[in-house]
Amino acid sequence: MTIEVFLDDTPGETRGIVARNGRFERLIIQREDDPPQDRLGARSVGRVVDVEAAFDAAFVDMGSPGRPAFLPHGQRPRLREGEFIEVEVTAEPRERKGPTVRRIGLADGPPRLLSPGPDVAAALARVAPGVPVQTGPAAIQASWDAEEEAMGQGDVFADLALDFAVQRTRAMIAVDIDYAHLPGQDPKRGRQRANVEGLKHAARLIRLKSWGGLVAVDLVGTRLNAEAIAAAARVAFDEPEAVFGPLNRFGVLQLSLPWRATPIEERLHGRDGGRALTTTAIDTVRRLRMRVLQDTATPRFTARCHPDEAAIAAPLAARLGPRAAVVADPGVRVGFADIEEA
Repeated sequence: MTIEVFLDDTPGETRGIVARNGRFERLIIQREDDPPQDRLGARSVGRVVDVEAAFDAAFVDMGSPGRPAFLPHGQRPRLREGEFIEVEVTAEPRERKGPTVRRIGLADGPPRLLSPGPDVAAALARVAPGVPVQTGPAAIQASWDAEEEAMGQGDVFADLALDFAVQRTRAMIAVDIDYAHLPGQDPKRGRQRANVEGLKHAARLIRLKSWGGLVAVDLVGTRLNAEAIAAAARVAFDEPEAVFGPLNRFGVLQLSLPWRATPIEERLHGRDGGRALTTTAIDTVRRLRMRVLQDTATPRFTARCHPDEAAIAAPLAARLGPRAAVVADPGVRVGFADIEEA
């Protein structure tokens, strides 16, 4: 197995990418303006601001600008409004919800950050320990390629006659595995191989997207070996906290995956579904950085972009040094910055 690890440290945003056997499976994104209290693994002192009996949970103010954190009571005694407690983030914000936290113990106020969660470099070391980290142009290109795949909905493997799609609604993730029989091959073995490979690549894409929740996998065929499918699914998803349901008579396998990170599409997109202004501004800075690193002879690169985008990008680009600059141009649409050589 070949594992590659990349670290793209562009001003404003750091990305970590992991590829196995040439296929991307992890894309970790942290932005400098992310509230540190919301990062996975961060520990904070928070104040209980609400107790919801219907959810058997409490909401905790951790001093961050976002929504209060959600704290399930579980088997522990219920909290009271106004109590101060120490908590750790187990799932980052998503779907306009605050982070999910676990209780560590009682604490003294006021709400404050005690320790941030692991940064991207530390997260990469945990996922792929001992693997050399590539930086510079190679990491920037990997960042773009991994993002493109993370925003996709599936793939086609012509050599396997395999076509799979992965889509998410608010309620669940749906995986559809399709197989077109190849002439000269045993149909039963072909379906088995398509299901195993489809599970593997669907699991990889779900990890890349940072998704969790209920997953329904529509497999090829209905008369399937349930034990073999369950074993393949456990290997593919490789998640100790996953819960696997039985394979039903329609050939659908259900499982549940824990939520941990903010989904990639929510990182990059605004509430309208389009790319957020901050995303397009950092994109421009990343493009500038790539040009500066690849072309050391050109004295200066200037990005002309929409004034709203320039207001965010200019101070970030200034950190690239005197060879990079951003100019506001009302004639340029948001997301269509033009980079000029000087």
